Formats: sequence, structure tokens, C-alpha cells
Amino acid sequence: MPYRYRVLILLCSLTTLTYLDRICISLVGVRLKADLQLNNEQFGWVLAAFTLAYALFEIPSGMLGDRIGPRAVFIRIVLFWSLCTALTGMVNGLILLLVIRFLFGMGESGTYPNALLVVSRWFPAQETGRSLTWVGIGSQIGSAVAPLIIVPLAVHYGWRMPFFVNAFIGVIWVWICYKWFRDFPAQMKDISPKELQWIESNRRFSSEQHLVSWKIIFRNRTLWALMLMYFCCQWSNYFFVAWMPLYLQEGRHFSENDMKIITFILFTTGISGFLVGGFIGDWLPKKKGLKFGRRFVGLTGLCCCGLLIFVAAIVPQNVLSVICLIAANGCFAFGVMVSYAVCADIGRNNTGTVTGAMNFFGQMGAFIMSLLFGKIADATNNFNQPLFLVGMVMIAGGLLWLVIDPTKQLKIDKPIYT
Repeated sequence: MPYRYRVLILLCSLTTLTYLDRICISLVGVRLKADLQLNNEQFGWVLAAFTLAYALFEIPSGMLGDRIGPRAVFIRIVLFWSLCTALTGMVNGLILLLVIRFLFGMGESGTYPNALLVVSRWFPAQETGRSLTWVGIGSQIGSAVAPLIIVPLAVHYGWRMPFFVNAFIGVIWVWICYKWFRDFPAQMKDISPKELQWIESNRRFSSEQHLVSWKIIFRNRTLWALMLMYFCCQWSNYFFVAWMPLYLQEGRHFSENDMKIITFILFTTGISGFLVGGFIGDWLPKKKGLKFGRRFVGLTGLCCCGLLIFVAAIVPQNVLSVICLIAANGCFAFGVMVSYAVCADIGRNNTGTVTGAMNFFGQMGAFIMSLLFGKIADATNNFNQPLFLVGMVMIAGGLLWLVIDPTKQLKIDKPIYT
């Protein structure tokens, strides 16, 4: 196996872990709400506390990775968020829960910018799409296996136990990363000279590092469109991860066991969406050009996701609604990772910073959605009403791909070193 693929397994396991931790609170949401006596609006604030911190610290985490390297960032953030995960299982009131979930969001904020930075350093440009596919698949694996682990633990030992188990898994991951992983291929003693030469001669990252100023970032039309698009697309992502388990149980009246099975199927289907999207994301730009290839995947995936979510809210039949939601997540998975490919297209050596900027807007979208979903559900006593809004925002996000141009790279200010 090429050495860079082992690195990809590490990245995939990292994103698996992030979503295993992230979806945990939603899978035990009904039990947690009952124990702490929370309504939907209060639970929305709990979810929003995570997304707000994630948004605020996304850009600093990306910039930190560009400067000190992703390995050091990974070790710091996974240790920190594992501690916060364990502390979540100890809270007894709303205020402390809000504080802990905010700190948890701080910890997880550096994951994707630094994962993409690893891809830009470790993989040839022509493998960007398929590499990012497996980074994205990790989120679906984590979300798919989570109900199989977390729900039985919650049933037998209470809703607090899954948080302790997840924290322990995080510590194991940190130990593996510390002992084995390095920032650059040349730092790995077991990599073959042939593979090292292939990576270094074809990757987007170059040995001449450049600073990019905020003035340049916020004058770039493509980056603005990319950030606004990601603001929209995270509405569906955080519905699936944060609100869907409660929607199924309290909105559609499925049992906890049925919710577990549906969640597993939905995120397992998402893996197929990532695989297809990654293949087309690499193949189509070669055939039709970078601009058309990126736009087609992003626009198709997000617009179809929005339409299917809209239908899922309209139909009265529970089974048909679930089928639409499963298909919607598959479409989301198909279209979302091309966003990260565009970050590498236009950011090059500043990929971490550009990804952080995009993710900041995405998490602000998730923050607003987390609050509005619970508030609208409580105000209308209907879980379908906020789902209409999620579908419309997703369609708007898909249409923003018509403005995104991955051929327009960021201009640079000056080199850090040569």
C-alpha cells in the first residue's frame, strides 16, 4: 500500500471520531432532555453552543495549522475535545452543559482545515478529489456506527456512559498520531523514494510559503460565494447530525430502536454519495474543465438535497419521508466535498486559512439553524415546519455554485521563506 494511503486512513479515522463524538448528544437527546428537563428551544441552544464555538475558532485553527503544522494541532485539539466529551457526561444543568459544549466546539474546530492541509502536502493534485472523499466518508462512518454503539450503551448504562467511552477512544487516537504521523512525506522514514518524488513533484503545496492577507481574502469573489454556499449547505448537515434523531422520535414518532436503524442506514448511504461524488469530482474536471466539473457536482448535490428535504417535510407517510431523507443525505454527500477541493484549488499553500474561512461561515449557518429549528418546532408544535426552511436554504446554496470559479486563485502578499 502506498504510504500516503496510510495517512489517508489516519485522516478518515479522525473524521470518524469527530462525528462519533458530535452526534452522540443527538442520539441521547430525548433521554438527556428528559433528565435535565429541557425543551426543544433550550436543546437548540445546547447544539448551537457547539456550532458557535466551532465557527469562531475555525479560522484561527486553520491559520495555526498553516504555521505550526497539522500534527501539532491534531494532538492538541483531540486531547482537548476528548476531555470536553467526558465532561459532557458529568453535567447536571443547562448552564454548565452550554459551557462544556462551547468548549467542545473550540476543540473540534481545527479538524477539517488541518485535514485538508495534510491532503495538500501528502497527495498529488490529481488525487485531491478521491482523497477528500475518504476524509468526508469518515463523517458518514462515524455517524453510521454511532447509533450502534451509543444507543445500546445509553439503554443499558444511561445517557452519560457513551460520552466517557468516546473520550477514551479519542485518547487512543492521539497516541497513534503522536507516535506515527508527521507533517511532511519527507519526514517519514519508511516512505519509498519513488513515492516521495511523485508526491513532491505533483502536489499543490510548494516549499515557498506565502502569507495571504485578510484584505485579499475578502476581495475574492469566488471565496465569498464559497463561504455563503457553505453557510447554506451546513443547514442540512447539522439537521442530519443534530436534529434528525429527535425529528424521527418526536416528530415522526419512531421508536428509539427504529431511530437507531434509520440513522445507520442514512449515513451508510451517505458513504455511497461520497464515493460517487469523489469519482466524478476527479473525472469531470479532466473531461469538461475545472470550472464546469466543480460547479456541476456542487450544484447538483446541494439542489437535489434541498428538494428531497422539502418533500420529506410535505409527505404524511413516515416511510416515504425517511426514504427522502436518506436520499437527501446521499445527495449532500455527493456535493459537499467538492467545496474543500475548491479551497485547495484557490488557496494552495494557504489551504488551511481558506478552509477555515469557509468553515467559519458554514458553522455560523449551523448555529442559526440549530437555534431556529428548536424555536420553530416549539412555536408551531410541528417538527416539519423548520424542515421546509432547511430545504429552501439548501437550494439557495446550490445555486451559489453558479458564481464559484475554482480557477481564480488567491493572490499572495509576500513569501515567508524560500
